[in-house]
Amino acid sequence: MEKLVDETTENPIDDNKQEEETVGDNLGSDETTENPIDDNKQEEETIGDDLDSSEIKDTDEDDEGFRGDQDSGNFMALYEESLKSIQEGELVRGEIVQVDKEFVLVDIGYKSEGQIPIHEFVDPEGNNTAKVGDKVDVLLEKREDDEGIITLSKEKAAKIKIWDEIKAIYEKGGIIQGKITSRVKGGMSVDIGLQAFLPGSQIDLKPVRDFDALIGTDHDFKILKYNRRRSNIVLSRRALLEAERMSLREKTLEVLENDAVLDGVVKNITEYGLFIDLGGIDGLLHITDMSWGRVGHPSEMYQVGDPITVKVLNFDKDTGRVSLGLKQLKSDPWSSADNTYPIGTKIRGRVVSLADYGAFVEVEEGIEGLIHVSEMSWTRKIRHPSQILKVEDAVEAVVLNIDSGSKRISLGLKQVEPNPWDVIEEKYPVGTTIEGKIKNITDFGIFIGIDEGIDGLVHISDISWTKRIKHPSEVYKKGLEVQAVVLSIDKRNERFSLGIKQLNPDPWDEVPEKYKPGTRITGTVTNVTDFGIFVELEEGIEGLIHISELGSDKGANALGKFKVDDVITAKVMNVMKENKKIGLSIKKLEEGEDRDIYRSYMDDHKGATSNLGELLREGMLGLDPPTSEEGETGEEPTDVHEVEGEISETETTPAEEETEKGEVS
Repeated sequence: MEKLVDETTENPIDDNKQEEETVGDNLGSDETTENPIDDNKQEEETIGDDLDSSEIKDTDEDDEGFRGDQDSGNFMALYEESLKSIQEGELVRGEIVQVDKEFVLVDIGYKSEGQIPIHEFVDPEGNNTAKVGDKVDVLLEKREDDEGIITLSKEKAAKIKIWDEIKAIYEKGGIIQGKITSRVKGGMSVDIGLQAFLPGSQIDLKPVRDFDALIGTDHDFKILKYNRRRSNIVLSRRALLEAERMSLREKTLEVLENDAVLDGVVKNITEYGLFIDLGGIDGLLHITDMSWGRVGHPSEMYQVGDPITVKVLNFDKDTGRVSLGLKQLKSDPWSSADNTYPIGTKIRGRVVSLADYGAFVEVEEGIEGLIHVSEMSWTRKIRHPSQILKVEDAVEAVVLNIDSGSKRISLGLKQVEPNPWDVIEEKYPVGTTIEGKIKNITDFGIFIGIDEGIDGLVHISDISWTKRIKHPSEVYKKGLEVQAVVLSIDKRNERFSLGIKQLNPDPWDEVPEKYKPGTRITGTVTNVTDFGIFVELEEGIEGLIHISELGSDKGANALGKFKVDDVITAKVMNVMKENKKIGLSIKKLEEGEDRDIYRSYMDDHKGATSNLGELLREGMLGLDPPTSEEGETGEEPTDVHEVEGEISETETTPAEEETEKGEVS
């Protein structure tokens, strides 16, 4: 159908007003409109009558010359008369005789050809459709102007023909095709050869949300009403859809029954399910009947307009409600799960959701298994499954347990690989020296990477034999390469103990021999406490001088004499290798020095002593009595007064007196 634009008519669509005229009024107005084609027919019949009468008159003349002149005159008169019968505004059929750049010349039987602008023959793609010899229907707009040019219009002729077709389609209740071209107030504009109006309520069976999506689409329409005088045409698509739906409904009711399997189309999606158009009848497919497995939202499986095959679960003829099922088209997979997935079977699945305690894996449609966080890694401590898994990940796991009655399957992710703790003892026996990077530092020690997923712990007490370490970070940094010795492996509790100090021998093994009791030492004060002072004998080896062993001074007075970094001398009292303790004493050192001084003094006066003095000296100093041989030296005994004088001289010093008393005691 050729589509024309009438430049002389008003816009067929009024944005502000919609003429609410009845179809009867429209028909009445159409019937009163004169038909130019019928008028042409009447005029053609008149011309035919005139021609017949003239022919009869021509045959009655006897004189040929006169008759020839008469025939010529009559012919011209008849021709002029026939031309007068073609009126402006009439439809005529002509033939294209010439096509140039601006006009197309058409022979309509007039004394000169009529012309039509070339643009009326250009299609939407810009191609010229005019060809010499083609027959076209045209409208005579103007017979002759001052230059004798006849003006014709192909578009206006097509428009008149379209109105005739619209009238015929409307009267028969037929269908007309058109293209939605634009959105207007209250509806859409449709091109059916003329511009027609499609109200928004007549576009579809349900309200349309996106009008713009319909622009450029072709549809069938029913003509609700038209007014030729006002160039107003109102269309409906909904009327055709309703009629089609009623026809489909009757066919669907013939086959609709419980357990019937029907094809449909997804009509609407809600949170609780899908509405399916079965053909004039809608049914509800609830989300719980969509799959044997888990469905988060119906839109995950289907979209509006998707075809779908469903099973009728229940049809209530009284209410017209139809319940549908999709999963019922398949058997319940749990019915054979025990045989399909025995314990120990390796399966492949898809992670469908994560929880704090594990990950749910879809083994097949309708069957999901749980991988607990404790079953995700042999070596790592997984706090949340998101540390190693995410939704939609494809995973391989091992069936650990299955309970088809409760519809539960326990899966293990770490069981896919062998447990590294099973071979760790063979790979790293106790005493082996290993090397690795420090992965983590804590208050109680450092973790060293041993094998993939296995870390060994060096406790803070195993870092050094001698140094007092408050925090491991004082000595080591994360990422540092270190060596350590394997101390123990607890496979059951998955613990790997290492030691760094064990790389070197324990210096305390030599302390008992190196620092025997009575040994005089010199060291540096490292700490002063209420109960004594600590003295460093060498790096990492410390001894304690108890407050009671500080010397002649007592209590706080004795402690006040010392401070950190003082260098002092003391004697070793005892060594406890097991407890790594060394007892020191300044007091014993002082006592020993006084005794040595006194002995030296007495040795200088040995020859002047009497037997009594010798006895007294021996008793005081704990010396052995002289042998009989010494008494037989032949020396004369010393005077008693001299001995007493010597004794009195030794008692002149209070410190010496106290020392001697102590030695005697």
